[in-house]
Amino acid sequence: MSTDDELRQVEEDLARLRAQNKEVREQIGDIGATDQIEVGAMIAMADEQQQLIADLELRRDELRRRLTQS
Repeated sequence: MSTDDELRQVEEDLARLRAQNKEVREQIGDIGATDQIEVGAMIAMADEQQQLIADLELRRDELRRRLTQS
């Protein structure tokens, strides 16, 4: 896989994860305080997704640097 292809894939993954994370966080607000266990699980999932997003952003930046150095 070329660096351009990998960068494109990372960008697609970032867009998908950001959309999913936004959706989960909106659902958390809609649920309210009725089911604390479910809310807690959803918050944990959103936090894990946010960490994946941060990791992918670092990877994206690394790939961009690699492309500009070529």
